[in-house]
Amino acid sequence: MNNDRHIAHFDLDAFFVSVECLKDARLKGKPLLVGGSGDRGVVAACSYEARRFGIHSAMPMRLARRLCPQAIILRGDMESYSKYSRLVTDIMQDTVPFFEKASIDEFYIDLTGMDKFIGCSLFAGEIKQKVLRESGLPVSYALASNKLISKVATNEVKPNGMLEIGPGKEKSFLAPLSIAKLPGIGKETAYKLVRRGVETIRTLSEIPMEMLEAMLGKTGLELWRKANALDDSPIVPYREQRSISTERTFETDTINLRFLHAELTRLTESIGFELRRQDKLTGCLTVKLRYSNFDTVARQKTIDFTNADHVLLQTAREIFDKLYDRRLLIRLLGIRFTRLIPGNYQISLYEDTQEHIRLYQSIDSIKRQFGEHAVFRAAGVSKTSRSNQRH
Repeated sequence: MNNDRHIAHFDLDAFFVSVECLKDARLKGKPLLVGGSGDRGVVAACSYEARRFGIHSAMPMRLARRLCPQAIILRGDMESYSKYSRLVTDIMQDTVPFFEKASIDEFYIDLTGMDKFIGCSLFAGEIKQKVLRESGLPVSYALASNKLISKVATNEVKPNGMLEIGPGKEKSFLAPLSIAKLPGIGKETAYKLVRRGVETIRTLSEIPMEMLEAMLGKTGLELWRKANALDDSPIVPYREQRSISTERTFETDTINLRFLHAELTRLTESIGFELRRQDKLTGCLTVKLRYSNFDTVARQKTIDFTNADHVLLQTAREIFDKLYDRRLLIRLLGIRFTRLIPGNYQISLYEDTQEHIRLYQSIDSIKRQFGEHAVFRAAGVSKTSRSNQRH
């Protein structure tokens, strides 16, 4: 393990809730739930006061209301969350030369070499105070020799905490923690391990690598490395991506609406998966058409931030139906997502059900494992030869 690295993980405390409290100070100290207000909605975020009742993110809102009837439910405002996320990102850019934005409210900072100047601990503490002073948002952080340890440590000291795991102390820090504290352990994997008596990270680290691989495949190897505090993943420098897009030029110009709708579905689904793979949300869709005479037209629509296929597909279809009014032959169809922000579907589908969330998780898991075309909507399939005709 390279103990010469100094990696800090910063995590904004209960980010959505903190933003809501900045907008309305009367909400401070109260049990707050951000998410879908309907019976089948889910909790996107909750205050620490609400967590004392056993509430957590992705919990069905109906259950959360039963656990804490006095909780205040807020619909959520991704526009505001995005604005404050950009504000903290700007603070990071002005303060440190090298950082990774891991999500809408998480940052990794490489402070390696800083100990030669003012000291990593002192500098990390100054960043924490600067974020609070300039944004009003509380943030927790941990400093360690790699990203894995710093992230786990941050989760242990939230809210408004700070912790440093010194070189050589990584394994002893992890040892007493539950295996559920390791990033990447899902419920199914955790169940398999607990059923075999593996409840702490110490026990997991003592299992031979070959045995874990035989039990869990590649996942077993990854968990063995994590349990032994091994992580050499680099800091990925933050660069703001402005758009994700794709388009297709047809072999034969067409006015076949069934074919065009199928292509629109296929293209939208393709970059919708890419959006989720990058843990991003989009707030604007654009559909582009190029006619056989090479005239090119485009139309866009601003939407609530999302990366849910059923929302993206419906919006793309609405835009297309309004855009395609000349009934001329089409040679090219394209779609572009802009106004991108970090985020994932568990925090964006305020009115969605757990069934929706599980469906997307399952579909994306299959696509990551077997390729993007392993599973797709039937609506995105068209007959290749005869559908793309002029009649």
